[in-house]
Amino acid sequence: MGLISEVLLLPFAPVRGSAWAIRQVLQEAERIYYDPATIRAELARLEEQLEAGEITEEEFDSLEDDLLDRLEIASRGSAGTSNGTTP
Repeated sequence: MGLISEVLLLPFAPVRGSAWAIRQVLQEAERIYYDPATIRAELARLEEQLEAGEITEEEFDSLEDDLLDRLEIASRGSAGTSNGTTP
């Protein structure tokens, strides 16, 4: 049965391959988006922009809140992906 279904689904192989590639790209984008080092670098750039007068204090506060939310999500996500050695 497995061989027959593979033959019947063969015309959809490019779609399945494309879907896999899209999933891989999305996973990598999420990994980068929630990477704590990336978020910290963005926070540093944001502070530099504030000090240079490129953004207002209100813009800084709003963007900083967004970045800190991402950092919190990232830290929660990494805590949930331990290797199972904790009791």
